[in-house]
Amino acid sequence: MDTHSATYARLITRVTDDLAERYSATFTHETVEELVAQARTELESTTHHPEFVPALVEHYVRDVLVARAASQGALHARVPTLLFVCEHNQGRSQMAAALAEHLGAGHVHVLSAGVHPTGYLNPHVVEALAERGITLERAYPSPLRGDVLHAADVVVRIGCQTTDESGRRYLDWQVDDPFEQPIEMVRRVRDELEERVRGLLAELEVPMREHVAEPVVGSPLARRRWMPARRPSLLSH
Repeated sequence: MDTHSATYARLITRVTDDLAERYSATFTHETVEELVAQARTELESTTHHPEFVPALVEHYVRDVLVARAASQGALHARVPTLLFVCEHNQGRSQMAAALAEHLGAGHVHVLSAGVHPTGYLNPHVVEALAERGITLERAYPSPLRGDVLHAADVVVRIGCQTTDESGRRYLDWQVDDPFEQPIEMVRRVRDELEERVRGLLAELEVPMREHVAEPVVGSPLARRRWMPARRPSLLSH
């Protein structure tokens, strides 16, 4: 897809308008436009597949808006905000966040980040989650920004270290790193993370789905996405 085409422009406009409407009680349309423009500019300059940029922009700007709203106390339904952090945000924290979001079924806000994000996801992680009926179509490794950290009630560090800040709870989970590991090992990591996530949600009294969904079939589109690309860095304030 040509980033200068009318179709591409319509997709970006739709993303902007949808986000502005969804968060109109907290943010102005101009604020959303600014964030979309910043994310778009950075992604368009680094991605190998511009056809995915609108979806990635929507995901990233949504996370920024949710984090800002939570840090300002502006979320209408006060539910816990969980932040899962690992070194690169390409494996463990992505799996934990996806599992928490799926199991929490709207009763928890979930974010993930990396201390040193790589810009791509582990394809075995995508496959292992698909076996649990969870897709990562719009996931993308994110840096550990201040607004995201400040929004969290609970910060779960998975095999990494961050500076502790007052006002939030920190948990440290020692879970094997699935980087460059076979799918069998990634499945074991997934199952351990699911058990830990269930335990955390139960402790927080978050209503949970009893079962995960049916497996989904991975598409060529999803498999093509996981190519190295630099993560947007302009949305740090």
